[in-house]
Amino acid sequence: MSVRSAPHDPHRDIHSDAGAVAGEHPGRSSNPVIKVRGLAWLEFSKPDLVRAEAFARAFGFETAYRTTDHLHLRGAEPGSPCVVIHRGRRTRFLGPAFQAADSADVVKLADRLGTKAAPVGEPFGGVGVDLLDPSGMPLRIVADVDQLPAIGATPEAVFNFGGHACRINTPVRPARTPARVRRLGHVVVMTNRFRESLQWYLDNLGLIVSDFLYYEDQRERGPVMGFIRCDRGSEPSDHHTLAMTLGPSNRYVHSAYEVADLDTIAAGGEYLTDLGYRRSWGIGRHIQGSQIFDYWRDPDGFLVEHYADGDLFDSTIEPGWAPMTASGLAQWGPPASADFLGTAMGRESAITARDAITSLHNNDNEFDLRRLRGLLKVPTS
Repeated sequence: MSVRSAPHDPHRDIHSDAGAVAGEHPGRSSNPVIKVRGLAWLEFSKPDLVRAEAFARAFGFETAYRTTDHLHLRGAEPGSPCVVIHRGRRTRFLGPAFQAADSADVVKLADRLGTKAAPVGEPFGGVGVDLLDPSGMPLRIVADVDQLPAIGATPEAVFNFGGHACRINTPVRPARTPARVRRLGHVVVMTNRFRESLQWYLDNLGLIVSDFLYYEDQRERGPVMGFIRCDRGSEPSDHHTLAMTLGPSNRYVHSAYEVADLDTIAAGGEYLTDLGYRRSWGIGRHIQGSQIFDYWRDPDGFLVEHYADGDLFDSTIEPGWAPMTASGLAQWGPPASADFLGTAMGRESAITARDAITSLHNNDNEFDLRRLRGLLKVPTS
């Protein structure tokens, strides 16, 4: 009788916790100007604030501030709003705002970069400095902004885990309601100046790398993606607050918002489906960051993520290194969709193709023909 061999494990050797080999990027700056504490908010421009608010509330945000031309969306935890939307002629990502430790750090950074700090203005309060990173993305560093109070706490779920049973005589009945957003977690952007942009964030904002990805057979050329966290010393920080990937253009990829748990993600996804919104990819669990994820497209085509149970690292953890592959995006869940990977036929893939041609004809960026070949292998790897 023949014995069937064990199935191939596509995740074997796909992630290395051993870190870099000699001479590779250390993933941090030896003497950063300041160390930011996290993301404060993300800013967008959209032409239809009514439509944007309807999706946001179905996704799980609460409205914190609303005028004819401005919409602020918040999570349940105390702090600044997660998302700030301005009425504009077209949909655009206007950049992130990072939270500095205090106003002195904002002034210090502004002085070092040859600009001036200024009041952020109503309804935020506080002080900030507006900057451009090497890829041309606007960003803001802020401190002492007004803090929104917490929204009434939701009772934490109680789970039975194998022999550890805590939930007795109480059935589970998750409500099919919006997945209540707790807070802003991270933003992912594409840049055609990856190495330069990465170093800028490490040197100026004190961010540190949790994981690097590289194209298969191109590790000697360096990483093409970094998952980057805040350096809070011994205080744990999200696995990544900012993630950057090399590509043919400089643009927003997605943003992620924490919710309570898997039930919240799943029931909230059913609620979005019932309203006719479009899931991009999910539900699954990532490798880098470990979070349970579910990705959705908003009415303007922007990608947004619900997540739960993400990794938290203190400053002692050095970067992991792994190849960038489609199968390496998740430990379990459906295969990464063409929509998520940007390979689905349509406007986005056409724009990507156009940008690739433009980048290959310019010498002022890092996206060359060999990098293009590496990128094209990712969806089938």
